[in-house]
Amino acid sequence: MTLTEHLEELRKTMIRVVIILGVSFVACYGFGEMISEFLLSPLRSALTSESGGQVVYLGLLDKVLSQFQVAFWTSIIVSSPVWFFQIWKFIKPGLYSHEVKAVRPFLFISFILFCLGVCFGYFIVFPLTFETLMQFGVGEVTATISLKDYLVLASKVLVFLGIVFQLPNILLILGFMGLVTKYSLRNMRSYIYVGFAVLSSVLTPPDVITMMGLWVPLVALFEVGVLAVALVVHPYLARQHS
Repeated sequence: MTLTEHLEELRKTMIRVVIILGVSFVACYGFGEMISEFLLSPLRSALTSESGGQVVYLGLLDKVLSQFQVAFWTSIIVSSPVWFFQIWKFIKPGLYSHEVKAVRPFLFISFILFCLGVCFGYFIVFPLTFETLMQFGVGEVTATISLKDYLVLASKVLVFLGIVFQLPNILLILGFMGLVTKYSLRNMRSYIYVGFAVLSSVLTPPDVITMMGLWVPLVALFEVGVLAVALVVHPYLARQHS
């Protein structure tokens, strides 16, 4: 294909992706109230058990705007297998057959890891963080939390954790590209652990338990990635060079 033909194919791919996201957004907005209630459930449980606070909306359009943003982030998550498949169809013709075989499993693994990250955030990070924050500082005060701020923050956190859980996949891809090996990853292990500790302290409330709740999974994901590089990448590259 010529450069013009490649650009035309890219344009068609982007149009299909936009259409997929648009249709998904409309569908998610139709279920916006249900999704919002789902996101609010961990917070309400913490408020009920700790301080008896409440979730309020402060502006006339806050409920509408929050539902729009929740639908936007949810549509990206829900439709990710479809729009990612469109991108894969665009990239695939430029790869050799052995490269296609090597990359194809990453598509499924990536989606599974993303779902695990979202579940980890919702079922573990949210309850632990909310209970810790409610108990922190002075007592005998009632929490009044903005509906819009919470829903937007919760949606972004879940997407962020879904991306963070791609770490083993990223290490595998870097391994196939020859940028990392099991030896280099093991040599960097102590520095990476410290980096994860800094990241966890920045992203979580100021207590050790919550910080460890994020640090331990990050370390576990890194070690899974190192193991995958050792068991998958090294034997694969050895067969290719034999």
